[in-house]
Amino acid sequence: MNYQVNASSTAKDAASFTIKGGNTEFGITPEDAETLPNPAELFLGSLSACMLKNVERFSQMMHFKYSKATITIEAKRTEKPPQLENIKYRLTIYNDDAKLNLPLLKKNLERFGTIYNTIKLATSITGEINQELYV
Repeated sequence: MNYQVNASSTAKDAASFTIKGGNTEFGITPEDAETLPNPAELFLGSLSACMLKNVERFSQMMHFKYSKATITIEAKRTEKPPQLENIKYRLTIYNDDAKLNLPLLKKNLERFGTIYNTIKLATSITGEINQELYV
């Protein structure tokens, strides 16, 4: 598989990228810091998208249904060198299956996630998967 993203910026303004016809703006100036995502947040958003995509994938393979899944990802930025480290996630699956094999789901998400595997080569990622049961 090959991927392509087209991006552009305007000096002293915002920037955006286009993927498959969808446009996403991001901040490149201090004035945008509170209103537009920065590149680090987009990076972590990509990890969250990867994990949620694979929840859907593995729900089919592991034969479980869920009403929704939510994920929170946190990371620490170091200054020298500037990089993200200590990435932590908390994924919650909302379903009615008390027998859902969470350790197997976690193993699959971490083993087969493209973004996850790319990131783990550069820094540490830890996380947990929780389940919210409903009747």
